[in-house]
Amino acid sequence: MLFRQLEYLVALSRERHFARAAQACYVSQPALSEALRKLEEELDVPLVRRGRKYEGLTPEGERIVVWAQRILADRDALKDEVDALRGGLSGRLRIGSVPTASGAVAQLTGPFCAAHPLVTVEVIADLQAADILRQLQNFEIDAAVTYLREDLAEHFHTVPLYQERYVLLRTAADDLARRTTATWAEAARLPLCLLTQAMQGRRVLDELFARAGTRPSPRLETDSVAALFAHVRTGRWASVVPHAWLHVFGVPHGMRAVPLVEPAASVPVGLVIAAREPESVMARALTDIARGTDVATALEQVPGDAAR
Repeated sequence: MLFRQLEYLVALSRERHFARAAQACYVSQPALSEALRKLEEELDVPLVRRGRKYEGLTPEGERIVVWAQRILADRDALKDEVDALRGGLSGRLRIGSVPTASGAVAQLTGPFCAAHPLVTVEVIADLQAADILRQLQNFEIDAAVTYLREDLAEHFHTVPLYQERYVLLRTAADDLARRTTATWAEAARLPLCLLTQAMQGRRVLDELFARAGTRPSPRLETDSVAALFAHVRTGRWASVVPHAWLHVFGVPHGMRAVPLVEPAASVPVGLVIAAREPESVMARALTDIARGTDVATALEQVPGDAAR
């Protein structure tokens, strides 16, 4: 059994298409198919349902993929560990993030890259919370910045980074924007643009609106926090955005960011890595950076004229 055969199987499971899997592995489709056929012969079990097109993995194939992901992750972790012992950490660090927390990732990648100049970093900033946990378990990413939940402790290690709190983003000419605070009930009555309901950040907002005894009816939904800012800037919309994003964009000219109260709520956000032994040297290095970085204080620094 070769590592390359396992890589082909994992790629096929991920891409769900022979040609795309072959392209991802930089081989021809016949070469990938033949390698998988030989792997089936060696293991003496069918791995792929074959027909006129890809029809999925067999139950045996689904189980073997889990082992293949683990074996390949351990191989990569071993190489990273040896490289670190020999001449410092090198390789590639993959960080996933929910969109609402992607602005905080830069607080970690900066000091990480300074401490480990031979490492390149890939940030995937548009993942849903459920996809993040799945990719961590499948070794597709090394670490993530996402919402912290109590049930994470069984399979993951976490490092709290900051408390996500929320502001009402509105054009400065609006009467509500001139106040020092606004309530969730008042925000619900505005023409809102919000994140889509498929995203954890939106589900958090819906829970907070419900605690205030109301329910928003957004006219426009998006999966991009940047798009929320863009739509509010047109003057037609209001939005509820994480305060941490003011650190990235500031409060754009002609807009106001008003803290939301009743309830004045916050949600913990942190670094999450898979609980495994031995621990990935990449994940351990990023965890050390996270524990030594005051992300919360950094995100309170808002460029320009922040709302008070």
